[in-house]
Amino acid sequence: MKWVESVPNFSEGKRQEVVEAIIQEAKKIDRVWVLDWSMDKDHNRSVVTIVGDGEQVAKALYEMAKKAMELIDLRTHKGEHPRMGATDVIPLIPLQDTKVEDILEIAQGLGEEIGNSLGIPVYFYEKSATAPNRENLSDIRKGEYEKFTEKILSDDWIPDFGPRRVHPSAGVTAIGVREFLIAYNINLNTQNLGIAKSIAKAIRNISGGFRYVKALGMELEEKQMTQVSINMTNFKKTTLYRVFEAVKTEARRYGVSIASSEIVGLVPLQALVDTNDFYLQLDEFQKDRVIEYRLLELLGEEAKSKND
Repeated sequence: MKWVESVPNFSEGKRQEVVEAIIQEAKKIDRVWVLDWSMDKDHNRSVVTIVGDGEQVAKALYEMAKKAMELIDLRTHKGEHPRMGATDVIPLIPLQDTKVEDILEIAQGLGEEIGNSLGIPVYFYEKSATAPNRENLSDIRKGEYEKFTEKILSDDWIPDFGPRRVHPSAGVTAIGVREFLIAYNINLNTQNLGIAKSIAKAIRNISGGFRYVKALGMELEEKQMTQVSINMTNFKKTTLYRVFEAVKTEARRYGVSIASSEIVGLVPLQALVDTNDFYLQLDEFQKDRVIEYRLLELLGEEAKSKND
């Protein structure tokens, strides 16, 4: 079985019944498991984590995109997080021994089906990008739903699949094969959005910050604070604790403290082990010293032995 993880993002974070209806489509598909899902009212966005056999995951994603098209209308959608589609982005991540090349083929098939069957323009990004200007998701999303009607007419932005017109209610969708990404948010004890934006600019790669960090400053109206919303695209080369410490230092310059931080979706154990190692100053602490990890290894070896 080709193990694949996908973390589709949907432009709905206020109506739980809509998000649950979308998730239910994935639960109908054999050899696909829903591991996690979350909603954010300020972002007006939900993130779902599914894993399973690659071909089956693609089937689930198509059905989820179809349901999102039926239930989400971007013409009335408002939220802090940038978006361009009801199913805004579909990342595909190889797990275990699955190869990137295997997922590229799956991504192509999924994009073709969403584009041609649902009439939603599809763009490929990251490792599946078909042009250099499409590698970075933020470049594709620039202008968001409201400006995509004009953008799609440019020769640089002809969809990889689907019609050359924005779907009236569902917008456009990006599909990308990529490495594991950690969605990490740091909440600040201030309602000054300018401070959050300045800190985000200081830490993100495009502005001269950390190589594997993308960041935006956002307002959290319901919590009466602001947030540095971060995508960590390679947690092994840019660690969680270094980003946290950098944000804390930058915030201190403005007389602001960190209220809390959060991880959206799932996170690799190694990222937490590295953070634990840094703050506790442990010597040569490895994940195989976590008892639950060793138990999972033993269970895996036992299952493999029975199959052999």
